Amino acid sequence: MKITILGFLGGYPYNGQATSCYLIQSKGYNLLLDCGSGALLNLEKHLDPLDLDAVLLSHYHNDHIADIGVLQYYWQLNNSRIDGKVLPIYGHKQDKKHFDDLTWDKATIGQAYEPSKKLLLGPFEISFLKTKHPVTAYAVKIEDTSDKKIFAFTADTDYIPELTAFVRGADVLMTDTNYSAGKKEPKWHMTSTESGKLAKDAAVKKLILTHLPQKEDLNLLLEEAKEAATKSIEVDIAETGKIITC
Repeated sequence: MKITILGFLGGYPYNGQATSCYLIQSKGYNLLLDCGSGALLNLEKHLDPLDLDAVLLSHYHNDHIADIGVLQYYWQLNNSRIDGKVLPIYGHKQDKKHFDDLTWDKATIGQAYEPSKKLLLGPFEISFLKTKHPVTAYAVKIEDTSDKKIFAFTADTDYIPELTAFVRGADVLMTDTNYSAGKKEPKWHMTSTESGKLAKDAAVKKLILTHLPQKEDLNLLLEEAKEAATKSIEVDIAETGKIITC
C-alpha cells in the first residue's frame, strides 16, 4: 500500500499548503481519502484525477471536502475522455444535504457506507469508528487484502479510548494532531502527546502526525509525540508529497 500526502493542515490552507487529503494506492487501485482545500492541484502532480477509482470521506467539514466541488467539475468537463464513467464518492448518510451533494450529473455518484459494516473497495477492506467531533465523523482502518498491511486514520477527533483497539497493530497510523501538549478541554482534536500515547498503547509500527496547525512549532509537536510513544515506533510529521509505504 502506498500513501501519498496531498494535504495535511486543519481548518484552512496556509502558505501554499492544502488541507486534509491522502491518495491510497495498491494493485492499480486509486482511492482518495478526504479532499480538502487545495487537494486537486496536488493530486494532479501525482495522478490524472480521471484515474481515481473512488473517493472516501471521513466527514463533511470543509477542510476535508472543499475540493469535492472542483473535482466534480473536472470529471464533468472531461467526461467524454472516459466514455461517461462516473466517480463514486463514499460518505455517511447522517447529513442528508452533504450526502446528496456527492452526486453530480455526468461526474460523480454518492455512495453510502454503513459504519457498522466493512466496506470493500478494490483491494481494500475498510472499517469505521465514530469519533468525538462536533459533526458526525469516522476514523477509518484500511487493510490491503493482498498482503494484510493496515493503514489507520483517526480523522478529526478528540482522544477517545476506543481508538486504541480500533487501530491496534497498524503498520501506519495517521493521527489528527492539531494541538501541542498543553491544550486543555474542551477540544475537538488530539494533542501531540495523545497521538504518541495512542501509538504506544496500540503498538503500531509507524506514526504520522497530520491535520496540523498553521502557526505552531511543528518540531515541538513532533518531539512531544516521540516522547509519549516508545523508541521502537517511528514518528514523523506530514508533509505535502510525502510518500509512505506499508
